[in-house]
Amino acid sequence: MTRNLRYSALVLRVRPIGESNREAFFLTAENGIVRATIFGGPKSKLRSCISPFHQGTLWVYHDTVKDFMKVTDFDVKQWRLGLRELYERSMAAAALVDTVTASHAGGGNWAAALERAGRTLDALDSADEPMVQRVFYHFLWNWIDLIGEKPSLRGCSLCDSSFGGGAVLYAPVEGAFLCPSCGEGRQGILLGIGARKWLAAVENLPPAALNRWSLDTGSLAQVRSVTVALMAGLLGRRLESWNW
Repeated sequence: MTRNLRYSALVLRVRPIGESNREAFFLTAENGIVRATIFGGPKSKLRSCISPFHQGTLWVYHDTVKDFMKVTDFDVKQWRLGLRELYERSMAAAALVDTVTASHAGGGNWAAALERAGRTLDALDSADEPMVQRVFYHFLWNWIDLIGEKPSLRGCSLCDSSFGGGAVLYAPVEGAFLCPSCGEGRQGILLGIGARKWLAAVENLPPAALNRWSLDTGSLAQVRSVTVALMAGLLGRRLESWNW
């Protein structure tokens, strides 16, 4: 069995272990979330390269007897230093990492998961404050799709009727969007035509192109409520990092 492994990887988290070593968690295209130890003191090259949100090529040594992984090298391709220049960018990036981790890297399509997470972080790296929220909720909407649990916006999930121009209801119990008739008397989140059109229009757009579609404040609040509720339902809990 090959003990020297190579991955396309995004650094998710780094934490200290012992006096001078650290443990890192990576999202990889080849094997989902990989955990490996970084040896060396503060002056180590690896310590400076392996930092959250950095992305590149990772080499690790896998001790198959002890089932232990050690980082041997990391070639950074994307540094994303802009994520630390604005509070909103940093919070959105941290919420993205928490979402990736809590959802176990999207359920198995790791190459697509790495691509989507990486493209979102690239967009956040230079996004202004108003755009940061759109980029993040666009990520949640598409991450739900990656997991395979995105409800249809084309028509009511109960009666199959097409949606008109009014508001529809997201019903958490059904995990679906309902027409006004089927949604009457049910608990849920209203999604107006503006929010619905935005979600439908941007779902296939790369995050960097979101400035092509405007979104008013009220519709943004609806998009936030629906995407967070959907993801919380899939995970069985609401992540604290979504509350920025």
